[in-house]
Amino acid sequence: MKNILIIDDEASIRKSLSGILNDEGFQTATAESGEQGMELLREDTPDLVLLDIWMPGLDGLETLNRIRDEFPDQMVVMMSGHGTIETAVKATRLGAFDFIEKPLSLEKVLHSIQQAMKVRQLVEENRNLKATIAKEYEMVGDSVPIRELKNQIRIASPTSGWVLITGENGTGKELVARAIHLNSQRRSKPFIEVNCAAIPEELIESELFGHEKGAFTGATAQRKGKFDQANEGTLFLDEIGDMSLKTQAKVLRILQERKFERVGGHRTIEVDVRVIAATNKNLEEEIRKGNFREDLYYRLNVLPFQVPPLRERQADIEPLANHFLQFFCQKEGRVAKHFTPEALSALTSYNWPGNVRELKNLIERLVIMTFDEQITTSQLPSAMIIGRRQSSDTITDIRPSAELFEGNFKDARERFERLYLETKLHENDWNVSKTAEVIDIERSNLHRKIKSLQIELNK
Repeated sequence: MKNILIIDDEASIRKSLSGILNDEGFQTATAESGEQGMELLREDTPDLVLLDIWMPGLDGLETLNRIRDEFPDQMVVMMSGHGTIETAVKATRLGAFDFIEKPLSLEKVLHSIQQAMKVRQLVEENRNLKATIAKEYEMVGDSVPIRELKNQIRIASPTSGWVLITGENGTGKELVARAIHLNSQRRSKPFIEVNCAAIPEELIESELFGHEKGAFTGATAQRKGKFDQANEGTLFLDEIGDMSLKTQAKVLRILQERKFERVGGHRTIEVDVRVIAATNKNLEEEIRKGNFREDLYYRLNVLPFQVPPLRERQADIEPLANHFLQFFCQKEGRVAKHFTPEALSALTSYNWPGNVRELKNLIERLVIMTFDEQITTSQLPSAMIIGRRQSSDTITDIRPSAELFEGNFKDARERFERLYLETKLHENDWNVSKTAEVIDIERSNLHRKIKSLQIELNK
């Protein structure tokens, strides 16, 4: 049942409003002054406040001001028998949802309450959605590399400097970009992401800068680009190393001049955007090869961030695994699960060539495909149990377990082939063409073998 607090110095108004709203299914509380209303608010925050403007002592506008100071999200509808446009505008500027004139119309009061309740519900849903998103993009870990990275984010976020994030695929470059945005002064403005590698070359300019109606075949209406959408917020250019030299030149111009024209247009559009770029490539090497503009590199690389691979933050593997396990159990509506000590040991000793993304995908698969509350080593990919663990400076062979020798020759050979191919695919970041070249097998034959062994490609 929704709670409504009525603050009005007229007893007849309080009594009649309370009776009507009770009949409509609301629970009501009443106060005869602004001071008493504030006391009731501190005891129990209602869903809505109906507040009279003209009251002795603490008047309605001053009460509204105090409510905003102590309860910024409180929904308030103002009431007045001496309302003027100036008073209504002032109340709205102070944060009132609506302004109702006396004598009160039952129909208008109920309509205003219903609209306020809908807005309150949307605000709550938005807050919950943001909390869910924040949970999904939370940076988990307390290893030395992650502590240093979090400290960098804390220092750089409040500034307006452009950022360049580098790191291997799957390390969490997007998480760093989002953390910088959420801790910046632009946190209430848009965070717009563009995957430069996923957009065809002929469409990248339209995607970034927008286009005018009739600019090209299929442009049936004007469309805002990503720079437009990110105005006053943050634009995250992921995989910027895959952007063509032609597009790089236009992006550089925008960064320098903060203005552009849409494709097919002539009107200059000014924008205020903080750019965060990310890449898994060595841009200095790409500059030497002539694939990346040196001036754009130095323009973006004001605040450089290097995201460490998961193998360099081994202490974070267990908390990350448990975090993803809890997250996906809640998301999929599954009972809470836990890892056996042996399973956790296997996870923490694995090399994780696909980094945090590989770990996250594995945990999601385990939550969906495992019905037991306990996750054991038998549910883990064989490469983690029988394969070999690589590190940045050593390669350690692990003796095969007895599982490899169970059953007949055909079964054992199939298990070995699966283990061998999973290991090689891991080593080559799940790139089938590259793996086929490394192990000297036709790509089509490798695809057939992957399908026959039911190996799930990690993307």
